[in-house]
Amino acid sequence: MNKYISEMIGTMVLVLMGCGSAVFAGDTPGAVSTGVGTVGVAMAFGLSVVAMAYTIGGISGCHINPAITLGVYCSGGMGGKDALLYMIFQVIGGILGSTILFILVSTGSHSGPTMTGSNGFGEGEMLQAFIAETVFTFIFVLVALGATDKKKGAGKLAGLAIGLTLILVHIVCIPITGTSVNPARSIGPALFEGGSAISQLWLFVVAPLTGSLASSIVWKTISHHSDKQQ
Repeated sequence: MNKYISEMIGTMVLVLMGCGSAVFAGDTPGAVSTGVGTVGVAMAFGLSVVAMAYTIGGISGCHINPAITLGVYCSGGMGGKDALLYMIFQVIGGILGSTILFILVSTGSHSGPTMTGSNGFGEGEMLQAFIAETVFTFIFVLVALGATDKKKGAGKLAGLAIGLTLILVHIVCIPITGTSVNPARSIGPALFEGGSAISQLWLFVVAPLTGSLASSIVWKTISHHSDKQQ
C-alpha cells in the first residue's frame, strides 16, 4: 500500500506545483508580463518530478504518470495489478492536487491565464494536439525507461534526467496544448474546469497512452538488440 500512497502523493505534488505555477504565476496573454512564463512553468513541472523522484523513488519508483506506468508494464517491469493500482492512485492524486488549487483560487485571487491549469487545444487544432501529445509522451517515457533501466540506466541521476526531459517537453509543447503527457495531470484540472476541458479530455488520455505504448516497444527493441550484441 505504501507504493500506491506514494504515487498518489507524488502526483498530487506534481499537479499542485506544476499547474499551480500556471495558475498563480503564468503570463496572461495580452497583458504585461509579470509571471514566470513558459520556461518557468516548464521548470515547475520538471523540478516537481526531480523532487518526488528523490523522495518516493525508492518506494514506488516515482512514476506519478499513468503513461510511464503503462510503459513500465508493457516493458515487463511490473505486473498488471500493480500497474492498475498505480494508475488509480495517480488519478486520485491529480484530483487532490487540483482540489487544493481550486480551494486556493476560490479563497483568493490568481494572476495566471487559467484557474485550473487544464489542457486544451483550439478549434481545428485537434490533429496537431494529438500528434504533439503522442510524440512528446513517446520521448518522455522513452527517457524514463532508459534512465531507470537497471543495467543501462542513469542510476542515481535518473530522476534528474527525467525531470530535465519534462522541462524540455513543456518548453516546446506548452504553446500547443498546455502540455499533458500525463493523463492523471489532465483529469484533475479538467474536472474543475468543465466545458471544453471535459470534452477534449479524451485526447489527453488517449494520446499520451499511445505514445507510451510506442516507447515501450521501441525501448524493448533497442535494449534487447543491445543485450544480444553484448
